[in-house]
Amino acid sequence: MKLVVGLGNPGKQYAMTKHNIGFMVIDAIADNVPHTPWKEEQNAEVCSITVDGEKVLLVKPQTFMNASGESVGPLMRYYKISPSDVYCIYDDMDLPVGKLRIRPNGSSGGHNGIKSLISHMGTEDFPRFRIGIGRPLPQWSVIDHVLSPFSDEVQDKVDKGIKDTVKAVLGTLEVGLDKGMNQFNPKRCPHR
Repeated sequence: MKLVVGLGNPGKQYAMTKHNIGFMVIDAIADNVPHTPWKEEQNAEVCSITVDGEKVLLVKPQTFMNASGESVGPLMRYYKISPSDVYCIYDDMDLPVGKLRIRPNGSSGGHNGIKSLISHMGTEDFPRFRIGIGRPLPQWSVIDHVLSPFSDEVQDKVDKGIKDTVKAVLGTLEVGLDKGMNQFNPKRCPHR
């Protein structure tokens, strides 16, 4: 069994913000695949899908971003799921808008949602699906940037990024993390 966790903030006022791209991906997966009704569990919205005969829980923590681990840690322990089977989807300012990068583990990179997951899961060893949201404008703070919606100019890139991530998550659930990273990570161009 696997947990696929999208990070974001609960509430209408945050729904379309950059920080909520994890929630957007979870919703897009649920729109593409038959799932059980959503229910509240361990301070998260949870439903399940089946991929290749395996049960997969889709999870949107409702604790606010910086406390995401308070929901994910207990869910992981309750269902006896190992950290390597917890796929986490979240926004990354160091990637261009809509770009996906899959990694098997790593530090929080300053992301408070991931810091919370690491502290409540007790490890950095869980797969991440990072989606680029770009850097703040020169006069903007990080908080202003992540809590504002995407501009109309980049919405196509965002939609493509969400679509690519849905495909990557579902594909990786089928083929496993190593093959998934090979298949869905952007290819590096050889330098001329």
